[in-house]
Amino acid sequence: QLQLVESGGGLVQPGGSLRLSCTASGFTLDYYAIGWIRQAPGKEREGVSCINNSDGSTYYADVVKGRFTISRDNAKNTVYLQMNSLEVEDTAVYYCAADPSTGRCRDLEIWGQGTLVTVSS
Repeated sequence: QLQLVESGGGLVQPGGSLRLSCTASGFTLDYYAIGWIRQAPGKEREGVSCINNSDGSTYYADVVKGRFTISRDNAKNTVYLQMNSLEVEDTAVYYCAADPSTGRCRDLEIWGQGTLVTVSS
């Protein structure tokens, strides 16, 4: 069974940091672009970041650019999202998802169950 499992969410104060992990089981992440997508309460899902599988190129939504960093460790079959300078508006469920074909997170076929990030004082 192909699975993605997110971890690392939690409660953090504004200005704090968290690192999310997305680990694959049943398949190798080497051949997939991996995206992080979030959904805040009452809002639609929005793409946060994406990392290409072939050249390692990355994409960030404007609202997180300069604060979030996506990286991958293929040896650990894991992708990370380092989140710094967190804001209340970053509160959401964060999902990772795998794209087997486009390299740009446009065909996300495998999804994790999500991890909750709450930014609050």
